[in-house]
This record gives sequence, C-alpha cells and structure tokens, in this order.
Amino acid sequence: MACSSVISAVTRRLEGKVALITGGASGIGECTAKTFVNHGAKVIIADVQDDLAHSVVESIGPANCTFIHCDVTDEDQIKNAVEKAIATYGKLDIMFNNAGIADENKARIIDNTKHDFERVLSVNVTGVFLGIKHASQPMIQARTGSIISTASVSSYIGGAASHAYACSKHAINGLTKNAAVELGQFGIRVNCLSPYALATPLAKQFVGLDDEGLENVMNSLANLKGVTLKAQDVANAALYLASDEAKYISGHNLLIDGGFSIVNPSFTNMFKYPEEEP
Repeated sequence: MACSSVISAVTRRLEGKVALITGGASGIGECTAKTFVNHGAKVIIADVQDDLAHSVVESIGPANCTFIHCDVTDEDQIKNAVEKAIATYGKLDIMFNNAGIADENKARIIDNTKHDFERVLSVNVTGVFLGIKHASQPMIQARTGSIISTASVSSYIGGAASHAYACSKHAINGLTKNAAVELGQFGIRVNCLSPYALATPLAKQFVGLDDEGLENVMNSLANLKGVTLKAQDVANAALYLASDEAKYISGHNLLIDGGFSIVNPSFTNMFKYPEEEP
C-alpha cells in the first residue's frame, strides 16, 4: 500500500497538530498516520497489533509518531491513550476512531450468533463512543478539535455487508450526528467517513480474496469506472476533515464511494451508451 510522502512546506495542512488514530497499525489507519505526519502532525497510534504498530512507528520515525497498545472496547485503555497523547505532545487536536472489525459473512440472520453480533458492535460502536467521550474532554477545555470516525457505505445502504457490520456503521453515523450537536457549542467538529470497499486486511479477510481479486470484484460492481479506491483516498478525506479547510464541516457523513450508494442498478441501463463500431 503506497502512501505519498512528498509534501511541500506550503501544503502541510496539519502543521503543529496532534492526532490520535485507533486502528493505526494497518490499512486505512496506517495510511492516515503517514499522511498526517507528512502534513506536519504528531501522531499516536493506538492498536492491539503491537508488532505491526511498532513497524509503522519505525517507518514514520519516532520523532513524529508513538504507539500505545489499546483495545478500544476497554474504557481505561482509551482513556490512557488520550492521556498519553497529551503527556507526550501537550494536547490533542484530532481523534480518528478508525479501529473496526467484521464478523463472518453469513447471509441468513438465522445463521448469525449473538456472540458475533455483540463482538462487532463492541468494537465498532462502543469503541467509537469511548473514543469520542474521552477525546472530547481535552478538546472541550481547548474549545476546538476534530473528531472523525470510520463508517462505511453500509452506514447508508443495506445489503452490502453482514447484519452486525451494517448495524454498527449505521450507529456510527447516528452517533456522529448526536455528538456533533452536543460538541458544536465548544467548537468541536464531529464527522465520519464512509468508504466503498477497498483492499484492506479487514476487507480481504471478510471476502477471502487477495488485493487483486478484491479490486477486480469491487471494480466490476462500482459505479465510477476507470479508477480504483485506495487507502490513500480515504486518508486524504480524513486529512481534509482534520484540517482547518473543513472548519465549518460538522455532523457530516462523507461518502467516498464513487456514487455507488446512490445507484439503483435496476435503472442503470437507461444510461448505457451503444458500443462503437470497431
């Protein structure tokens, strides 16, 4: 997964800011951590994947990035991660609730278990709730901050993922709106990102395909042709919402899906162009 690292001083959009990223050891979180640092931020990676996280910190450079082991379902660990950010860098400007899991891809609700359902909601919903709860406290004192959470196109439509995953991502969208209403009085912006499927470790495990196989399948279903969604595209969206360029954007669910979620496939034939003669 390639992340651009050539940033001029003029375009460093997070200069002087401090960001905490859950699930920052791989996938979207890793790419976002590198992008944020490239734009001048100091980053704390909070993850349960210790070896991967240490590798990311080493690749970024320990002067700009640190790691703390963090299970987002454990409130004490989330609280400790926020406190580490403040102890290490003096403040917290950006909270990116990115950690998430998926359950097995079982189409029939009668085949889904209560344990798996609750496990997904514990990480994907409770983890985001705890991240917002504890990150907002220093931001309230500072009267500023940006909180971002990773949702999914499954926050907007049905039938694209498992029942547990779809419920969890819909919940993130609702929690984003509620938190934005409450925290706006303190100058804190709260938004979420909803990407279409891309080749991350989580997505590949869910469908059982490698990078190329998953991208081929998703490109065949995508509405926007000729381009493939990458982790860098989601990181760039997070960068925008974290930056002062989005200073009046709050309560928003930013769909990064090439129009996938607005398409009714039953009607797309009316826009088909006739094939040109060779």
